[in-house]
Amino acid sequence: MEFDATWMLLGLPLAFVLGWLASRFDLRQLRAENRRAPKAYFKGLNFLLNEQQDQAIDAFIEAVQNDPDTSELHFALGNLFRRRGEYDRAVRVHEHLLSRGDLTPADRERAQHALALDFLKAGLLDRAEDALNRLEGTPFEAQARLALLAIYERSRDWSHAASIAQKMHAADQGDFSTRQAHYLCEQALALSVQGDRAGAKALLEQAIAAAPDAARARIELARLQQLMGQPDAVLATLQTLGERAPAALPLAAPLLVEAGNATGRQAEVHARLVAHYEQSPSLDVLESIVAMEAANDATQATARVRYVQHLDKERSLVAAAKWLSTEKLEHEEFHPQIQRALEHAVKPLTRYRCAACGFEARQHFWQCPGCQTWDSYPARRVEEL
Repeated sequence: MEFDATWMLLGLPLAFVLGWLASRFDLRQLRAENRRAPKAYFKGLNFLLNEQQDQAIDAFIEAVQNDPDTSELHFALGNLFRRRGEYDRAVRVHEHLLSRGDLTPADRERAQHALALDFLKAGLLDRAEDALNRLEGTPFEAQARLALLAIYERSRDWSHAASIAQKMHAADQGDFSTRQAHYLCEQALALSVQGDRAGAKALLEQAIAAAPDAARARIELARLQQLMGQPDAVLATLQTLGERAPAALPLAAPLLVEAGNATGRQAEVHARLVAHYEQSPSLDVLESIVAMEAANDATQATARVRYVQHLDKERSLVAAAKWLSTEKLEHEEFHPQIQRALEHAVKPLTRYRCAACGFEARQHFWQCPGCQTWDSYPARRVEEL
């Protein structure tokens, strides 16, 4: 049978036409898909700008389904889930990103950081710690270290917190010397409770070396020296405190009085307190001065006059109530009721207040229980602020 070339001549144009039609169909389908993906993306963006998060999530899910290889859509979707508190879904999105083999190193680091934030928001601190440690040596290193610092402070893991703070200080990511001193003080307090006073003293000396102008380490050292029966050392430590951090002396005024009484150096301590009070009037220092003078027969009669003199410097309801507490009134039978009312009224004025969040407490804190800020409590009562 002879081959007919006519069919070949007719078939070639036909194959060309069919191929062209097929390519046009594929292009149209591809263009339609590409149009749908951006349309869903921009629709989600519009919902997001209008704070319609539910609709934005639906639109981004549609966009991801149309274009599953786009990492930016996954990041947007994961962040939306986290903002809505759907942390398990955010974790799944970011873990899916990390499982992809075609992800660029920059996007992989970004996904790791996002995953760490998911765990942090969900309160899964152990998994967050592991995820944050993987960010060492990445552009997210500084943020990861700050987050780790917050985790260790929250769990009171002071040794790890000190290690992170030291790294950040060495990397010029801020001055963490005072923070390191606080961590050493916390560790020293734990050792002191366990009975290891020598170890606690060594840590407090390290804290003083790390932050010489910080007040806490010297105050804690003075308290430890008092427990160890070293009143002369207490006086020496508090004298240095008055020179390096005079604003914090009111916190240590009662301790200074006890050490003065124990060493028989009451006149020296009294003169130091009076000199400090003259420069910076303080209720706590005033109380210590009055206590010393009231115990001395020579100055007992003039001790209470200090409260009246304080009223010339500051309009203090606390000082007025203190003076009235021992004053004889014309109707003395009503004095107890009046005094109880005054003491109730002045009680809020004797608290300490956090300068960062306003949290008030009866005692002075080095770290605010409310906002976790360090050194946010002034060494002065609410009435004096």
